[in-house]
Amino acid sequence: MKFPENFLWGGAVAANQCEGAYNEDGKGIDIQDIMPHGIKGAPTAEPTEDNLKLTAIDFYHRYKEDIALFAEMGFKVFRTSIAWSRIFPNGDEETPNEKGLAFYDAVFDECRKYGIEPLVTISHYETPLHLAKRYDGWTSHELIGFYERYCRTIFNRYKGKVKYWLTFNEINSVLHAPLLSGGILTPKEKLSEQGLYQACHHELVASALATKLAREIMPEAKIGCMILAMPTYPLTPAPDDMIAVMKANHFNDFFGDVHARGVYPGYMKRYFREKGIEIKSTPEEERLLRENTVDFISFSYYMSICEGASGSSGEGNLMGGKKNPYLKESEWGWQIDPKGLRYVLNRFYDRWQKPLFIVENGLGAKDELVAGGPDGKTVEDDYRIAYLNDHLLQVGEAIEDGVPVMGYTTWGCIDLVSASTAQMSKRYGFIYVDRNDDGTGSLARYRKKSFGWYKEVIATNGESLK
Repeated sequence: MKFPENFLWGGAVAANQCEGAYNEDGKGIDIQDIMPHGIKGAPTAEPTEDNLKLTAIDFYHRYKEDIALFAEMGFKVFRTSIAWSRIFPNGDEETPNEKGLAFYDAVFDECRKYGIEPLVTISHYETPLHLAKRYDGWTSHELIGFYERYCRTIFNRYKGKVKYWLTFNEINSVLHAPLLSGGILTPKEKLSEQGLYQACHHELVASALATKLAREIMPEAKIGCMILAMPTYPLTPAPDDMIAVMKANHFNDFFGDVHARGVYPGYMKRYFREKGIEIKSTPEEERLLRENTVDFISFSYYMSICEGASGSSGEGNLMGGKKNPYLKESEWGWQIDPKGLRYVLNRFYDRWQKPLFIVENGLGAKDELVAGGPDGKTVEDDYRIAYLNDHLLQVGEAIEDGVPVMGYTTWGCIDLVSASTAQMSKRYGFIYVDRNDDGTGSLARYRKKSFGWYKEVIATNGESLK
């Protein structure tokens, strides 16, 4: 199995799940600082001590140590995000926070010292809290202007240091988690579809505007969108089940359709008509979308789901769906489907004809720290090795199918705080971080067995996969 010579192997994190230092060096409060229980718990009025993300794994102070470990594995690329509220503490200021800008200068310089390309997500579930409270997040048209100023600032600052950019993390997830994804404080059950889809429009216009700015300021850079991939299978061959699958796919595909083709697809226009939804748009916004399609499509992949016109439903994950009786599950109930990754790679390329980048994939599991390894303690995570190996074999199959895959960054390459559950015990990394769900722990780093395995995968450009 041959991966391209320039394949970008690496790992991924998000600022809010790893940095900590939530109130240091001028950083403002963001929505994650009031979400101590993840996506299903109610937000708090102010940051509370039980929120593990306030300290996270202290990447803010330990980034040199961690990037050195990534370099030891041979990373070609490191995906991280910029915390908007480190640059503009409230989100709507005119002048950026220099200490925040300097921090990311240092992180990107450290990456480049080892020959690691930064892949930067501009907005990764980190909307400044002030924008949520005053404007109700992306329901407000005003956020487009604030986002534009933020993008202009970081593009000018980091041009020459960052080649790869993503506009929004899992942009389609706003349909299911409006606060997490869109900074929308209105409770989901009270948010109208009109308000929700108007927020989607604002994000799509902002994404196109960022793409336009990137090409003007950094013509050598590549800018992509990022969606949560959810391949969907029919429960039966019944035609009604296939139509149910088609409709489920439409709600996720339309974000990629707009990013790749520059126009709203007909199926969404029909949905809006039938639901009485009137998207407020201008000719200038439509031109922005049309003329500023992305260079590549990136996505996360963790599982597939099933849909049908009838039948018992079981929650597949954040995005809903029904359980597949042919698949096993992780400890958190996420169904494991390596072949679904090959399927979705082929499907996305057939649909959009853009290069693809897998920027999240991994297994959340309860790891046990035991004696051994180069650090005196390690994790014998053969289950993680098997999961990643099986998925990467399917990436190789997709490449053989003719799909142009730019790279692969495993999610949570170092243990971090889970976005969905706000736990430390849901671990993804090649590096164990000594921190527990109750906040105790030394924060010491230990290489897991998978650390050496991934190092060999990268060194052999995938030839060691079995």
